[in-house]
Amino acid sequence: MSPISPISPSDPAGSPDPTDLWATVDALWTWLDSRSAHRGREGLLLRVLKLSEEVGEVAQAVIGATGQNPRKGVSHTWEDVQAELCDVAITALVALRTLTPQAEAVFAEHLARVEERSVGRAVERSVERAGEDGAGVR
Repeated sequence: MSPISPISPSDPAGSPDPTDLWATVDALWTWLDSRSAHRGREGLLLRVLKLSEEVGEVAQAVIGATGQNPRKGVSHTWEDVQAELCDVAITALVALRTLTPQAEAVFAEHLARVEERSVGRAVERSVERAGEDGAGVR
């Protein structure tokens, strides 16, 4: 993997293409690592704990979007929930990158296993069911 320049608001040319997920994750990791007050195991643990904070913000946005807090009423939109979910995903991917430089491969392998055990099995079951009840069988 080639080194990526840290993202800098004053240096947009150094920013990766935001559609290149893993280049952006690597750039965010580089940027965060260069500004981190904690390194090593402590830095990793704090980066993973950041996920809890982000998940809490999703919960807060859902509560706000549904108006479940009578004191605050409807204080968020479903677009706020979407943004918070994106923050969770970004934070998780940066934490994974902190744990391993092979984050892209680790994620791809894990995603393939999850797909196989869920979507793969669902497809197999629907094919089996179609054969059992005669639907789709000629």
